[in-house]
Amino acid sequence: MRLTARFQSNNRVPLLQAVKTSVATVLAWFLAQLLLPGAGLPIFAAIAALLVVQPSINQSLGKAIERTLGVVGGVLVAYGIGLLFGTSSWIVLLAVVVCIFLAWAFRLNPGSSNQVPISAMLVLSIGATTPAYALDRIIETCIGAGIALVVNILIVPPVLLTPAHDSLTLLAREVAHTLDRVAIALRSPQTNAALAEMMIEARLLRPMLVSAEKAIVQAEESLTLNPRQASYRTALDAEIVRYERLRALVTRSIGMVRALHDHYDHTLHREPTVQALSLELERAAHDLRLLARQDERPDERVSVEEDWELADDPALTAPLVIAAPPPQHWILIGSLMEDLRRVREEITGE
Repeated sequence: MRLTARFQSNNRVPLLQAVKTSVATVLAWFLAQLLLPGAGLPIFAAIAALLVVQPSINQSLGKAIERTLGVVGGVLVAYGIGLLFGTSSWIVLLAVVVCIFLAWAFRLNPGSSNQVPISAMLVLSIGATTPAYALDRIIETCIGAGIALVVNILIVPPVLLTPAHDSLTLLAREVAHTLDRVAIALRSPQTNAALAEMMIEARLLRPMLVSAEKAIVQAEESLTLNPRQASYRTALDAEIVRYERLRALVTRSIGMVRALHDHYDHTLHREPTVQALSLELERAAHDLRLLARQDERPDERVSVEEDWELADDPALTAPLVIAAPPPQHWILIGSLMEDLRRVREEITGE
């Protein structure tokens, strides 16, 4: 099981991408044979098509440029070395080594750095070092890359807004849960173990925020150069605004948990001000869940009983006015008040 896990991914490549890759490879193969009769099997065209079809058009364009530049460099190096030294086996190794160091010297990205020696090796191994052959390989690559790019544009370009939306909704729910945990901890005495568990759960918001950020980046990339971007740009902008608000809420939530963990004592729950803070935190969690529920798509909503018992209207009140707290609690109460104020601003959009 461990051995197979090394070769398997948690996420399968989408079927649509597999279909597009197959179509692009077949079209590139036959078009290269049609345009370059007598040039041999169009291996370079097929390889280019296989590599250039990517999840987004923007990525495909980058791969097309990367692949073309790599092939041009590798073919030119192979042609030059073949003219000077012939095509024996040690010449192939020499060409590969020269290409590796040339890519390093020019600071090429990993894709191009690998493509240059691979192209040189293929040309010297299965081809001939003639100007016509070298030119045919370059043309083949351009055909394959161009076909792959066109296929990726024409066959339903993917828009990755749903993963971003789902990640942000899940993050909003977890932030609301953290606010509820702080409210409960303020209302009743807590053990050291309970405080430590709350701190661990709050820290888990960071990986969730990173995951949401990656989903937003992928969504933006999926719309770049996408013919359908005008239809989705407004929705993406709304998700970006949502992410920025949640990022601030994550910071404030973790800050409140840390302050409570570091400054907690067992008489804290007896303070009237602390009880008021607990109520306001519950209201903040309620309103954050209400926002998350409003942002859900109709097909993903669950019943109130399965989710939360939410009122239709926001529950946050005006900020609390607090008299001077007892000396042993003033640092914690002041910290919680400031974080609560900023949480309220992010939820209400003020």
